[in-house]
Amino acid sequence: MPINLRGLAISLFLTLVSAFSAHAAASCGDNSGKPATGEPIIIGAITGKTGPDDFSNSTKAAKAYFDCLNANGGIKGRPVKYMIEDDQWNPEIAAQLAAKLVNDDKAVLMVGNSSYVECGANAELYRKAGILVLAGVGVPRECFFAANIAPTNAGPRVSMQGAMGYALDKLHAKSVVCIVPNIPNVGTWSCDGVAALAKEKAFTEQTILVDAASADYTSIILQAAASKPDVILLGMSKNVTVPLLTAAEEQGLNQSITFLSAASAYDLSVPGAIGPGWNDKFYVNMEFNDLNAQTPDNQNWLAVMDQYGQKSDPRDTFAQAGYLAARIAEKALMTLDPANINRETASAAVKQIKDFKSDIFCAPWYYGDGQTRHNANSTTRMAVAEGGKWKVVSDCAPSPDPELKDIRAFEKSAGLN
Repeated sequence: MPINLRGLAISLFLTLVSAFSAHAAASCGDNSGKPATGEPIIIGAITGKTGPDDFSNSTKAAKAYFDCLNANGGIKGRPVKYMIEDDQWNPEIAAQLAAKLVNDDKAVLMVGNSSYVECGANAELYRKAGILVLAGVGVPRECFFAANIAPTNAGPRVSMQGAMGYALDKLHAKSVVCIVPNIPNVGTWSCDGVAALAKEKAFTEQTILVDAASADYTSIILQAAASKPDVILLGMSKNVTVPLLTAAEEQGLNQSITFLSAASAYDLSVPGAIGPGWNDKFYVNMEFNDLNAQTPDNQNWLAVMDQYGQKSDPRDTFAQAGYLAARIAEKALMTLDPANINRETASAAVKQIKDFKSDIFCAPWYYGDGQTRHNANSTTRMAVAEGGKWKVVSDCAPSPDPELKDIRAFEKSAGLN
């Protein structure tokens, strides 16, 4: 009898493991497990993979999702041919690559783009060609002020404003120093938003522009701390943020000044990299859900990355952005007759996306048809470093950026969010 019970227990255990594994399997397309074999649908993407930093996490995640989609029936039998090009952080190269994808390869959509330079270089080409860009990670201002580019992320300015709003409401800050990269329409644009908020909310603000390639981290930190601000707000990449925080801790500033950052520092490796000296003293904005959230779509993103991505592909906020861009493209294309998918029909389908819901977003994503600019993701969360991990410390809250007034007005008039 005990042997039978033991066998029954093992059988039950294996059944539960099997059920859990099935639940954890990536969900894409029709989940048929049958590869798509029809005529490929060309989708393009431009990213900054080589250059000052590897900024291609969004396209890596989008590729993983499209690979999963293709393994499960594709778009009604047609596979996606996802063509990714590296602009090397060079506007001229970005323009050449966009012309190739749009004019030569005849892409029907651009999906998952993530670049510091390509929006400015290519916005006019996209408009003239009538191709829509479901960008993963928009960075410069041009990504959010172009008729044909609609990012899934919130962007550095909105993200920094989300962090600043938390500093005002929860940390009761009265003064801030804003540190950002000296990149046109990125750094100044972001800190200008904090300055505009300072006028509206009556706090003091100072901006420091940094050349990341030749930065003296200790000098930057000492300059920022000289005015004894309540908070220092960072808008730098993860690979610059960590050494800046290291320099600040060496000067003991983690004991007297609270540091915050845009979502660019929201990476699972950062709390461990900066160490326990920053427990409850370094806050980051989250453009999407907790990276480890046990919610269905976030778990599906992780499952897709595990099954169809590379182990080396980061599981970060930028990867969430690329996954979402691919999902939105899939939803739009699935509404079409597979024999009639072209740039015109694909663009029309994307324009109909008004209420794309995912637990990774704080609020449903939409394409603002007829609008001259797009910033659908403007509601964010906050997290703080604690015990080598991130601890979520706020619910979703709209960014207080004064520049979003036109977006809020459109949402109200269209009955969105």
